[in-house]
Amino acid sequence: MRIDVLTLFPDMFAGIMNESIIGRAQQNDILKINPINFRDYSKDKHRKVDDYPYGGGSGMVLMNQPIFDALEDITKDRNNYRVIYLTPKGKTFNQEMAKSLSKETHLIFICGHYEGLDQRIIDTWVTDEISIGDYVLTGGELPAMVIIDSIARLIPGVLNKNESFIDESFFNGLLEYPHYTRPADYKSLTVPEVLLSGNHKMIEKWRIKESIKLTIERRPDLINKLLERNDISYKKKEEFKKIIKEIIIENNT
Repeated sequence: MRIDVLTLFPDMFAGIMNESIIGRAQQNDILKINPINFRDYSKDKHRKVDDYPYGGGSGMVLMNQPIFDALEDITKDRNNYRVIYLTPKGKTFNQEMAKSLSKETHLIFICGHYEGLDQRIIDTWVTDEISIGDYVLTGGELPAMVIIDSIARLIPGVLNKNESFIDESFFNGLLEYPHYTRPADYKSLTVPEVLLSGNHKMIEKWRIKESIKLTIERRPDLINKLLERNDISYKKKEEFKKIIKEIIIENNT
């Protein structure tokens, strides 16, 4: 996958590009992240990229010319790409979006600043407006990094085993169950006995139950979404309902 990032601060991406899993994915040519300073495309003698908004108001708006020219240059030899604008006005990012974006071959992120982009950039180029939450940041760089990290690990070959993400929070619609490692007894704090039993069927049931318990406690909205999914079998949904009933009974006793 190729990821181009239009930003005024390309050096911010050095860490995410060169470290850990994403750094290894780039070394293995599975992923290519290319930060581009769109100020370099400005035709203004002072390399200006923003101007006052029509109609008045505070703040500045990013101009059409530098970003239009950058996008035309990036896409001149490509037909398949998605252009993502990071903005508080966008749809809230979630795991389903991550899975969808991870299947693309070319993504282009636009990191906004000031009061945002001239609307004509959005109308002409942007395919997705995305927010990472109901709060405001100084620019789109950090949201871009969050989304890149989230989707990169879903690309085949980036992680060593698919199991590394299949059981994680939100991948299957539930929050992730607790994890434990050696020693089994640390300062009188012990690991649940079922995890030491070697009974994989009982361990799987415990993990599902703990996931559902945490989800009910912290994100009850996800439970109904899980039961409404079409990609989960009737038998599995009935199993979930049974476990949910057990948890409700336990909580009421």
